[in-house]
Amino acid sequence: MSAEDVEADPTTPESGTLDDLELGDLVDSIMASYRRMSMPAFTYAILIVVPSVVFLIATVLTVLFVDLPLFVAVPIPMLGALSAVTAVLYPKIKQDQRRTRMENRFHLFVTHMTILSTTNIDRVEVFRRIGAEEEYGPLAEEARRIVQLIDAWNQSLDDACRMRAKKVPSDLVADFLDRLAYTINSGETLESYLTSEQDAIIKNYATVYEGQLENLQVMKDLYLSMVLSVTFALVFATVLPILSGTNPTMTVSAVVVLYSFIQIGFLYAIYTLAPSDPLWYFPEDVTTSTEWRLRIAVVVGVGLSLLLVVGVLAIQLGWTRIDPHVVPLPMYAAVPTTPLLIPGFVARAEEERVKDRDDSFTSFIRALGASETARQTTTTRVLQTLRTKEFGALTQLIDDLYKRLNLRIDASRAWRYFTADAHSYLIQKFSEMYLIGRQMGGDPKHLGDLISGNMSEVQQLRQRRNQAVSTMIGVLYGISAAATFAFFIGLGIVDVISGLGLDFSNSAFDVGSIISTDVYDLELIEYLLVLTVLVNALLSSLMIRVVDGGHKVNAYIHFVVLTWISAVIGSLTLRLVSSLLSV
Repeated sequence: MSAEDVEADPTTPESGTLDDLELGDLVDSIMASYRRMSMPAFTYAILIVVPSVVFLIATVLTVLFVDLPLFVAVPIPMLGALSAVTAVLYPKIKQDQRRTRMENRFHLFVTHMTILSTTNIDRVEVFRRIGAEEEYGPLAEEARRIVQLIDAWNQSLDDACRMRAKKVPSDLVADFLDRLAYTINSGETLESYLTSEQDAIIKNYATVYEGQLENLQVMKDLYLSMVLSVTFALVFATVLPILSGTNPTMTVSAVVVLYSFIQIGFLYAIYTLAPSDPLWYFPEDVTTSTEWRLRIAVVVGVGLSLLLVVGVLAIQLGWTRIDPHVVPLPMYAAVPTTPLLIPGFVARAEEERVKDRDDSFTSFIRALGASETARQTTTTRVLQTLRTKEFGALTQLIDDLYKRLNLRIDASRAWRYFTADAHSYLIQKFSEMYLIGRQMGGDPKHLGDLISGNMSEVQQLRQRRNQAVSTMIGVLYGISAAATFAFFIGLGIVDVISGLGLDFSNSAFDVGSIISTDVYDLELIEYLLVLTVLVNALLSSLMIRVVDGGHKVNAYIHFVVLTWISAVIGSLTLRLVSSLLSV
């Protein structure tokens, strides 16, 4: 058989089997997730999968044998199919979530293990202590299971790591445990292995991080195309009833609901795909001045917004002497959101300080570790010198840390207050690691270099994330403006045609049988479009917040700006259409 015959033969493995292989991989991954469930697979199938399939069959039979309106008949089988698919895929979804949580915290987990391994504790104790850190989630659970295998089942550390490597859903964690088991079995120390693994772990983390950012770019393009499609559908739903005579309120409402569901779906997808790299840290046992400022700003902003909502409703309901038609309806939706800029700007200013502290922390922790090693003295003595140096937004906090340590306050409490005032997630984690390493006899210079190197890599990845955020903001603002223009230009055309007041009764041709303007409730449709604008602004601002990983209150700024942009464009569009088409 020639090479051409092999290429053309559909039975060869290299030809025409890509889809089959992908489907087979999906089925294998689903079956593997069933085997890893805590509940037996047969029990899950009987209690969950079978009832969902029965529900799907019942919905299909209902549509086939019961006379229902179209807008009711279509969603019913879709709901049944959704329940069945969700029941079948739920174990895989849970496994994928567990894998994502593992990989998002893996670099911090390994760094923490490395710092513990440099101290004077047993290697099993390293796993015992890292397993007590609940913040690492599934990774901490795996560490506790390894310890349990050693304590309860008398397994060696390398055998326990090898056994758990076969059970974890993440290939990255599985490879790490396999290499760790081989290294321990060969006689190498845990410290040397973990230290040598640092570069590889950070590179793997960077690869995963960058891959998630690329996935966000794909989602951005997909979101752009979907929103444009639904925008055209909403324009058609507004304009076409003037020819068909159908109820435009129903068609517009259906498209508005579809538009909202699509945005909610994309919000969830972006939340799933975005890198889990939180910026803020809020201690549970301490309420700082920053938290009080944020709370007061939120109360003031929300309170003023509620007062403006009451005022707008009073004008709209005719309880005042102000004519409600003086201002376009979209502007009434934008005005009450304006006070939310107050907490938004406060959160933005505080967040910039947190970022500045993150930038300064790498230099501080490296200088602290190097000085402690060189001078062979305590942290307090070193801080007495470092407090006079310039570390940007971190300088005052370093001075406060020195004062607390100099007053003989417990070191753990002093560092906890330091991290609480910093409000940085990375500073909190790495400060805790440094403190634990020092208390257990680790080398300060080695600890400082290790922490600063890891944090520098994370800072570089965050810069790339900021670029992705800027692109996302531009896309969301642009598509919101374009969609609003399309929404209201359709409404403006219908409004002008409905207001022409033409008398078709004397015409030889019955134009009224073709153009139906009496089916429109233009005021209600305008309210629906304004509601769509608000929903779009809300969900778009939440998308931006999910992508940038900042404080939730930051979303207020984008919500207000998007609402005002849409309100201004909608109002100008209605006036423009009216002036161009009026006779």
